[in-house]
Amino acid sequence: MNKKVVQALNNIAIKLRIHSIEMTTIAGSGHPTTCLSCAEIMAALFFKVMQWDPSLPEATNADEFILSKGHAAPILYAALAEAGAISKDLLLTLRRFDSVLEGHPTPRCKWIKAATGSLGQGLSVGVGMAIAQQFSKPLRNTYVLLGDGEMAEGQIWEAMNSAAERKLNNLIAVLDMNRLGQTGPTMFGWDAKAYKKKAEAFGWDALVINGHSIPQLLDAFVKAKKSSRPSLIIAKTSKGKDSFAENKEGWHGKPFPKDKCDDEVRRLKKKIKETLWSPTFIKAKAYNSKYTDEFATPSYKKGDLVATRDAYGTALLKIGKSNKRVIAIDGDVANSTRANSFAKKYPKRFIQGYIAEQNCVGMALGLARKDYFPYFATFGAFLTRAFDQIRMAYYSDRQTLHDGSIVFCGSHAGVSIGEDGPSQMALEDISMFRALPLTTVLYPCDAVSCEKLLAVTRSTAGMTYIRTTRGKTPVIYTNDEKFWPGGLKVLVNDRNAKVALIGAGVTVHECLSAAKELKKKKIPVIVVDLYSISPIDRLGLQKIAKQVDFMCTFEDHNINGGLGDAVAAEVECKAQVLKQGIIGMPRSGTPEELRDYFGISAKDIVNKVLMTLKHKVLHKRKG
Repeated sequence: MNKKVVQALNNIAIKLRIHSIEMTTIAGSGHPTTCLSCAEIMAALFFKVMQWDPSLPEATNADEFILSKGHAAPILYAALAEAGAISKDLLLTLRRFDSVLEGHPTPRCKWIKAATGSLGQGLSVGVGMAIAQQFSKPLRNTYVLLGDGEMAEGQIWEAMNSAAERKLNNLIAVLDMNRLGQTGPTMFGWDAKAYKKKAEAFGWDALVINGHSIPQLLDAFVKAKKSSRPSLIIAKTSKGKDSFAENKEGWHGKPFPKDKCDDEVRRLKKKIKETLWSPTFIKAKAYNSKYTDEFATPSYKKGDLVATRDAYGTALLKIGKSNKRVIAIDGDVANSTRANSFAKKYPKRFIQGYIAEQNCVGMALGLARKDYFPYFATFGAFLTRAFDQIRMAYYSDRQTLHDGSIVFCGSHAGVSIGEDGPSQMALEDISMFRALPLTTVLYPCDAVSCEKLLAVTRSTAGMTYIRTTRGKTPVIYTNDEKFWPGGLKVLVNDRNAKVALIGAGVTVHECLSAAKELKKKKIPVIVVDLYSISPIDRLGLQKIAKQVDFMCTFEDHNINGGLGDAVAAEVECKAQVLKQGIIGMPRSGTPEELRDYFGISAKDIVNKVLMTLKHKVLHKRKG
């Protein structure tokens, strides 16, 4: 092996250590010791192994890198600076309010593809990126740097399963086995054999090396690139390597004191030896983000009984036909979500994610950051298992039309799924997605609105959640009706109404049925289809609020954080908002029984209106 190359990379590793120590001491916080353990790994990767272009962060033909152990962010920034991708002066702004170099990586720095720091998630993102790379030529690699502490996370093993099943030989993970976690030794410490056996059992090649040896690192990467399977390089390292804190407990997340920092920097600088070798980089190509999305008009008839989940499957096929960068992911429920039609038509663009929702979200993020458009469908209830992953995908989102825009479909919404019972009922999903600002939350009530709303997801910046219903509902819109995020539809509008009935999804139909019964009693109402819960039509709701005394919301969702709260937050005191949703413990039963039980059926809506108006009259008389 070329001694000049080895010496040059050792020099770079020393410089990365110096930067990491100085940055965190100046910042007054951070994780220098976790950076010091992986200095040689980062030097080998960024300056010899990886094919990348320091002048082009969004490259279509470059290797990718994910720092799963996100608390080592300073050394990633240091590597970018030493390569000329960012300025070295920027390093001194680490963790400042006005800096793009955050304490854990986020895409506020243009070189960061995925926010990390909530441990255990980076490998799934790497799986998604590696899948995307296999669609392109030349085949590039994705590298993921893992911490040994996060190897206790179940999602890591979901990702390893997925990578092996898909034979992702272009996915190479490096385990920085430095033995120490935050409070003490990690689960397996320096037991490299334990990690090796597990990785091999999951279908990976596994190599054990000294993570501070440049020759061993370079040799391991050569072997990994030749493998027909994904590879895990288990690199034995020391936390705090080459410092007074080496292999000492109690230094996690602590910057070095100023005097210690100065001493370490002086000592490390003396270890740098001059060499004539310098790294070379590729000239990469930028993405060509020009897409033509054409969408065939729906072909339903008013009154047709069609489940919105069926309309999702139909619309997904249309989107997939018009845009070859659309990828469908499903969590082994494609026959229920209706993504199975896409799987049959476009098998190469369908990813069976199996029952591993956290990994599915990570894969979707990885695909999105490689300029693909992932649609991930599962039961809405099961998305709650992956809320942390969805949250991190949100932090990874740059809010552009062709970057990081994942579409989530949660089917089997609410108690209306019926007999399957509480475990299958999505009752917290709307509040979950509403908690993420700038995330679009859509809840169509019929097949036309479902297709039309799914069609506009490709021109909607940021993440989108679309909620679908298991049971069939009547088509109420014509095929040429227009829908958009931030809109609503007034279906019944009587200027003499004192009450507005607001629903979404299945409760729209209950509100319409109730309106017919109330009309027989000569009680006029307004009926609103609030198909876009976020963004919400604030002006439209306020206009309605001026017309009526009461706005009654009905939702097949937990009463907290859903449609009712969304409406109440917008209308202020212009009308009293009365909310009806799922309160208490759900149970098995027919959809009709359950809607009756929780007060969101047409019969209950009628009674709610009658009681509300009666209360108003009594209140006036008492006054």
